[in-house]
Amino acid sequence: MTQPPTIIRNASWVVAWDAAAASHVYRRDIDLAFAGDTITAIGAVPPQPDAVEIDGRGCLVMPGLIDLHAHPSSEPMLKGLTDEVGSRQLFMSSLYEYLPLFTADAEGRRAANEVALCELLQSGVTTLCDLSSEREDWLDTLGESGIRAWIAPTYRSGRWYTTNGREVRYEWDEPAGRAGFDRALRTIDRARQHPSGRLSGMLCPAQIDTCSEALLRDSATAARERRLPLQIHAAQSVVEFYEIMRRHGQTPIEWLETLGVLGPNAIIGHAIFLDHHSWLHWPTRDDLPRLAATRTNVAHCPTVFSRRGITLEHFGAYRTAGVNLGIGTDTFPHNLVEEMRAAAIFARIAAENAHAVTTADIFTAATIGGATALGRDDIGRLAPGAKADFVIVDTEHPAMRPLYDPIRSLVYSAAERAVRHVFVDGRQVVKDGKALAFDYADAMARLEEAQRRAIERVPSRDWAKRTAVEIMPPAFPGGSWCRKETR
Repeated sequence: MTQPPTIIRNASWVVAWDAAAASHVYRRDIDLAFAGDTITAIGAVPPQPDAVEIDGRGCLVMPGLIDLHAHPSSEPMLKGLTDEVGSRQLFMSSLYEYLPLFTADAEGRRAANEVALCELLQSGVTTLCDLSSEREDWLDTLGESGIRAWIAPTYRSGRWYTTNGREVRYEWDEPAGRAGFDRALRTIDRARQHPSGRLSGMLCPAQIDTCSEALLRDSATAARERRLPLQIHAAQSVVEFYEIMRRHGQTPIEWLETLGVLGPNAIIGHAIFLDHHSWLHWPTRDDLPRLAATRTNVAHCPTVFSRRGITLEHFGAYRTAGVNLGIGTDTFPHNLVEEMRAAAIFARIAAENAHAVTTADIFTAATIGGATALGRDDIGRLAPGAKADFVIVDTEHPAMRPLYDPIRSLVYSAAERAVRHVFVDGRQVVKDGKALAFDYADAMARLEEAQRRAIERVPSRDWAKRTAVEIMPPAFPGGSWCRKETR
């Protein structure tokens, strides 16, 4: 039975896709119609007796955003704990000394996942790349949320650790990496068969420095044979750059090319420390052209690195070189509009040029850039035949006014506060600013309890047996997570 169409009537603004110009364009006071999971028309849509109509006056309709790199099952629990940690003797990275300390239990991962999914949807994300460790209810939670998701079960040949806060060591277990790879392939097959119809998968060897050469080669081969994207963390720290150079005599990007990992289906998570980065003082300038020549994609997540004083050098230069970039949240908050703002501002600071990147460049990365990286031409845009993944923004919200340019107002001022409704596959998943699938407040309460349980375990995981309060003291003296003031 054919579903009746839905018509958004007289939308004040629509960010439509102009295929001839290969660009988003503004259109004013027009209609948008969709039926089932597909957009059917943008323009003057004739009345239809059985159509459902939505009043679009005072609204901006824009394509759903694509979060190309996120860890929604773990990162929400780190709020307050890792905002200001950076290992001074490890080039300010937080990966090696602090990341292993705060791990959630099964209930905490479920709560974190629900919190992140609510935040993502409420900030206008309709497509998510979820880089997580597997858990039993993972696929069903994503399916229940209503989001479109590429699951990326992470696996690796070894783990990093430090015994002194200044030296990174590696513990290797190749059979475990191989088992994780095989398990990831099976999970991706299950995701593609999920009854929601919105789940896909990608291969995700976790980090370039924790995966063996054989595991990386086999992952790249499997991704090409199965026509899957492949995403890997690489060029994300100074430590990693020099470690790969020590092992192989090549930069991380150069080594990935040698192994056959780079290519149009490959996504490099972060790709900050290329050989031109000022922190490296390296003599060559080959990595950026190498990414462009192989048509390899980059998932840019500015906020988490900016907390350590680190940034891409720089978004505009990568784009000018011909590298396709998408935007990811990576960590908390899972708010892609705020991530877009950060991407624009840090690019201009790094370039020392206010014109190094435009709002249009950033918005395009968060939509078309992500879709290109995923090999899709039916998401990240509003056009007849595209998926009905879209966001309705209240242009009369005070944070959007005075209104001259709605996307600039959204990115630089209003963020998620002005997001009213979100649709994925033609189904409403956010109504009046609230994600419909989960109880956000309840999930946050459960997450807070999980954080307290994790904090208790910190001394047993830390090389120096420090408590969480010693590692991350409260902003002001006198406060502690473990006690309340008494009168």
